[in-house]
Amino acid sequence: MSKAIIKNPIIFSDIPDVDVLRHGDNYYMVSTTMHVMPGCPIMKSTDLANWYIQSYIYDKIEDNDGYELKNGKYVYGRGQWATSLRYNNGTFYACFVCNDMNQTYIYHTKDIESGDWDRFVLQGKFHDPSILFDDDGRVFIFYNCGDVRITELKPDCSGVLEGGIDQLLFSTPKENIGLRCEGCHVYKINGYYYLIFIEWPIDGNGRRREICYRSKELLGPYERKIVMDDDLGYHNKGVAQGAIFDTPDGQWFSMLFQDHDAVGRIPCILPVKWEDNWPVFGIDGKVPESFESPFEESGKYDIVISDDFSHEENKLALNWQWNHNPINDKWSFTERPGYLRLETAQLATSILDARNTLTQRTIGPKCTAYTHLEFDGLKVGDHAGFVALQSNYGTVGVSKEEDGAYIEMTTKDGVQEKKKLEGKDVYLKVFFDFEDSVDMAEFFYSLDGESWTKLGVSLKMLYTLDHFMGYRIGLYNYATKELGGNADFEYFKYEF
Repeated sequence: MSKAIIKNPIIFSDIPDVDVLRHGDNYYMVSTTMHVMPGCPIMKSTDLANWYIQSYIYDKIEDNDGYELKNGKYVYGRGQWATSLRYNNGTFYACFVCNDMNQTYIYHTKDIESGDWDRFVLQGKFHDPSILFDDDGRVFIFYNCGDVRITELKPDCSGVLEGGIDQLLFSTPKENIGLRCEGCHVYKINGYYYLIFIEWPIDGNGRRREICYRSKELLGPYERKIVMDDDLGYHNKGVAQGAIFDTPDGQWFSMLFQDHDAVGRIPCILPVKWEDNWPVFGIDGKVPESFESPFEESGKYDIVISDDFSHEENKLALNWQWNHNPINDKWSFTERPGYLRLETAQLATSILDARNTLTQRTIGPKCTAYTHLEFDGLKVGDHAGFVALQSNYGTVGVSKEEDGAYIEMTTKDGVQEKKKLEGKDVYLKVFFDFEDSVDMAEFFYSLDGESWTKLGVSLKMLYTLDHFMGYRIGLYNYATKELGGNADFEYFKYEF
């Protein structure tokens, strides 16, 4: 067997706010998934080059109007953020904040791969938290942007320890800094406390960079050093924010991420060395395009997949996630075997408040998604098809009106083009071009699956902070007038 080759980005897809934990010979990574469900994926690797989704920490966070797209409410860009993944004394912990709930959640399990987690709920927002289990058995959470705070937790992480440490740890520089330190990751290594962050200066090259603070004492004073400032040759977009971790034989690595416009924030792995008890990231101060992993190749995996929908039970592949909480009795593989059936779940005004939109990430530099839709089950006012999902969305699909069915392409500005559609089925295609941040999507339909017609406009994809997520491809069916209609999708095919 040959050694795996680590190529950056590790995954050309939206995997932001990464944290990585080694347990034995296995590596586990978590990422932010905000408003899609199930959420907070546990991704696994044994060679650092190839990662796959092992499970999710939760099926849903809360049941309320925001998570269920009711009464004009939503949690786009909110939900689960920036999880801290840790292990201590036989238990795995995953801690994150939900800004919409003003709460901090600490999930815990004995088996990180099972998807079976319990949770503690702490009132208040411990923004971008990182948990530290200290050598003396005390537990601390480090958090906040700019003015970094430390709070002591109960030994089992079930809540804040009454009478424990709860104070400002230090304030980070303000001068010529647009975004002060955030995205904390804390470690204790060889007697030093290390806190690594991103910051975004407005002077110099003006890009995100990685900062490290260290101290021999928990409460400081802390020294500061810039440990990575590189853009991998890509539009001055700094590779920063993430974790450091070791191998069983003492080698060190870091997983950081890079803003890549409409496809999202994509992860990169860097070697790490130690000089004078400071971590030194990258190779000669740069993020390497590729380098050899210390481990043998374990197998190739894709974060996005095709699906023929030929499933004997109503169980989704782990690559799929719903936009907000699903209504589980309104979708099925078994009602019509060989098809995904989406039944209208609640009335909607647009794709953005439609329930049961089933999504996957897009992947760069280019990808194309295909499906075959049978629409004879739609009711008047129903819409079904494909969506390029972000705040600035585009759809291609079928609308059912009083005088029949229409193929239409829409954006947030309304219908861009529609044509009368005969028959009961249509083929749909969406092409995504993320290369060099071109960030254009095009929408097509076909009556035979071979000859394709472009519909509507080319969509200029925009990464907007109201959704705070890279573009996803989604299958949808929603009603604007009455419930009970259904759409049958025969397959989902990805090319990339």
